[in-house]
Amino acid sequence: MAKDNMEKEKILTYFSQVVKEDPDISAAVAAIKTLLMFIELNKLETLSEMRHRLKDAISTLTETDSSYTSIASGCDLFLRFITLTNLQHSDFQEIQKILVERGKIFLERISNSRQKIAKIANPFITDGTTILTHSKSRVVLQVLKEASLTRKRFKVFVTESLPDKSGIETCNELTALGIPNTLILDASVGYVMESVDLVLVGAEGVVESGGIINKIGTFSSAISAKAMNKPFYVVAESFKFVRLYPLNQKDLPSEYKYPSAVLKSGCDLEQVHPLVDYTPPSYISLLFTDLGVLTPSAVSDELIQLYQ
Repeated sequence: MAKDNMEKEKILTYFSQVVKEDPDISAAVAAIKTLLMFIELNKLETLSEMRHRLKDAISTLTETDSSYTSIASGCDLFLRFITLTNLQHSDFQEIQKILVERGKIFLERISNSRQKIAKIANPFITDGTTILTHSKSRVVLQVLKEASLTRKRFKVFVTESLPDKSGIETCNELTALGIPNTLILDASVGYVMESVDLVLVGAEGVVESGGIINKIGTFSSAISAKAMNKPFYVVAESFKFVRLYPLNQKDLPSEYKYPSAVLKSGCDLEQVHPLVDYTPPSYISLLFTDLGVLTPSAVSDELIQLYQ
């Protein structure tokens, strides 16, 4: 037990260090870097033992205050990628080296995802566009930065995004980039929607139906956009594709909606503010991913390819 606790502490310390050193890193990428470190530094004897201990490490990482959805999906894909190869070797230390090399290849691929998405989405932001975004998404910021660098003139409405007011961070970053922006109350989305040309949001997870799991309030923005016939675009890396098929808000598992500390406390979840909501695919116009531009109905085919 003491050994397990020490291992958990080591994992969490390394994860926190990675996030601290690079505040722009996504939770999933930080978690994958942590798993890679775990494989490199631990002496393992069999593939079965490695799988078991990596799954324990993933479980530990999903208990952090970071996004459960993206960590779970990113780590799951990482584990599949590194083990889907010929691992027939008498010396497990050699196998370990192969796994580390494959892990580095996977990490390199996903590290370039944001830049790729920004270039793919760029043609959809034209001169004079007014955009509404919700909360804070690093991918959205990259897309807007790319559009700004191509000398396009546009302005952005940003929701304050309670309860953590992460929209304020988005406004600060847009201001630093020289992009005109206005912070708005979450409740005023319907009011400003008539002045908006498109809605652009990130996602913590993209589910099998083509719907998304994202910061609470995303679904409200999508409903308003649909009512006023405005395009609702999602930008998300493919490592956020989740093997989950919710039909409504109650279908989302509790670990996706509430912090680990809240779940462990045993309190009445009806009295707790959920962190995310589910936006069904019928409200989404297009998804911009590192796999290309997708309609919501195309997501299930891409998920099959990713998890084959």
